[in-house]
Amino acid sequence: MPRIFDNIDLQLLGTLKDTLDQATRADFCVGYFNLRGWRLIDQAIEQLPDSSGACCRLLIGMQRLPKEDLRRNLAIIRDDKRIDQGEAVRLKKLMAQEFREQLMLGTPSSADEAGLQRLKAQLRSGKLIVKLHLRYTLHAKLYLVHRADHITPIVGFLGSSNLTLAGLQHQGELNVDVVECDAAQKLQSWFDGRWRDRFCLDISEELANIIEESWARDELIKPYYVYLKMAYHLSQEARDGLSQYQAPRDFGLLKFQEAAVQIAAHHVNKRGGVIIGDVVGLGKTLIGTAVAHLCEEDFGVSTLIICPKNLVKMWQGYVDRFGLRGKVMSVSRVVKDLPEVPARFRLVLIDESHNLRNREGKRYAAIRDYIEQSGSRCILLTATPYNKTYLDLSAQLRLFISEDKDLGMKPEELIRELGNEMEFRRKHPQTPVRSLAAFEKSEFSDDWQQLMSRYMIRRTRSFIKNTYAEQDPEDDRYYLEFPDGSRSYFPLRRPKTVQFSIGNADSDPYAGLYSDRVVDIINKLHLPRYGLGNYELSRHKDLPTASEQQVLEGLSRAGRRLMGFCRTNLFKRLESSGEAFILSLERQKKYIQNCVTISSNYAFYYSKPHPRKTKPGNRR
Repeated sequence: MPRIFDNIDLQLLGTLKDTLDQATRADFCVGYFNLRGWRLIDQAIEQLPDSSGACCRLLIGMQRLPKEDLRRNLAIIRDDKRIDQGEAVRLKKLMAQEFREQLMLGTPSSADEAGLQRLKAQLRSGKLIVKLHLRYTLHAKLYLVHRADHITPIVGFLGSSNLTLAGLQHQGELNVDVVECDAAQKLQSWFDGRWRDRFCLDISEELANIIEESWARDELIKPYYVYLKMAYHLSQEARDGLSQYQAPRDFGLLKFQEAAVQIAAHHVNKRGGVIIGDVVGLGKTLIGTAVAHLCEEDFGVSTLIICPKNLVKMWQGYVDRFGLRGKVMSVSRVVKDLPEVPARFRLVLIDESHNLRNREGKRYAAIRDYIEQSGSRCILLTATPYNKTYLDLSAQLRLFISEDKDLGMKPEELIRELGNEMEFRRKHPQTPVRSLAAFEKSEFSDDWQQLMSRYMIRRTRSFIKNTYAEQDPEDDRYYLEFPDGSRSYFPLRRPKTVQFSIGNADSDPYAGLYSDRVVDIINKLHLPRYGLGNYELSRHKDLPTASEQQVLEGLSRAGRRLMGFCRTNLFKRLESSGEAFILSLERQKKYIQNCVTISSNYAFYYSKPHPRKTKPGNRR
């Protein structure tokens, strides 16, 4: 009876290696070959004695995925095209590409690198010959080991194990050994018949070249090439936008604005929204209008523009000028008017979107509900997307992204800080790890930079100057050229020292600002608003509690700093102009009067009996 190798009770790998230790040569036929899996048996193959022929012949079948087989078998029109030489060459190139992509999966290791180097050496020396069977799909898994033994000259292993790490060692399989001479010889004849087929092509050289061109090559890759590889992948989103979309020609856009329109349109189409966060002065309004125009043309939508009240007239002018199918609404009117707007605007453009940082606000809720109900895409414009915390960014993203949506990326720095992904799931069991809610748990800038690279376009003036500007040879000034040929020059910023002298305080008004009289007047300002600790009662009806005493001591310490800071600001206001100084004093006076009024009302309220007051200490 044959032995059964299921990789559970009995593993195939150990028995195969023991059999190879006594072998003269070997023939393998598998449906799938993993280049990194070869290292499991490469030492056993290396020990095979040299002969005139190959020590090991490996035949690989063209294996299709189960869903591809099902699709082909259930197709109404069968594709039974017969193999020819041209088709064989095409399939050979296809398999070579699959082997190349195979090496790009997973994290490289030293063991994998050493194993691939040994595989390449065996392919180059002819110790191993690999052929690709192309005449028809071949799923066979057969291992034949030839030995110098007249009783069992051939030992076969037949079953389900491919030549992979999993197939030989880890996952459950079903294989049997074949030691009976007649059966083993028939399996050998079967193998030889397919090995000699004219559509069985040698790919040994191609596999060696693939390894030589991969990360497992002998020569170290130059850091510059690694940089180019990283830049290529990091710029994939931008390159997709530049290749798939065409900016409107009648907008008179500059080159950097055209690029922003194309990339933004890609984000809106692929992810449902984009934040255009260019710094002030780079034309975000025009870029946003062009993106809206492009989306209206491509998706057949109309645009709802929400902006500050003072910008409504400007945006209406852009709508009329460029023919947008849009409606302009002041952000101050959204709570009252937006619920009455029909859900037909499938594109919402929000200017100054950083004003929507408060997710608990009524305006935020009204805009968020409208976007959700109408299924609208979003274009957000802001020069200051980040103000205090990273939650400012997530609040804007939440306008068009649900908190539990799969973003296809994780907060890697946070996960690394916690230890691993399982630790994140343990600490935040209700938060999907690839969601916006997961990023909101992170305070690492790298996580947020990675996230915002998917949703935001932000350029600075220096970036535009270094990337898009031309240099005038006559005066070395940098400029941008408009479509009509006119130029816009970057200003030359040349710092200069300006010297001036301060005269007599009586004749020079500016000198008077620094006179002892002015300084003494500002220093003598009481500023009670910032020095509350100076007005503590010397006697208390009830002694303060420990927490109250701590507050009183804090007022005393903080008061001196605040008063000094306030006096400095008042002096700066005086430097600005006398009117600004007087205005600041009037505001201080008005605020103090309001505080006195509130305090008087408070004292009067608590001096009267109150049904809800039960403790005498509360009347202090």
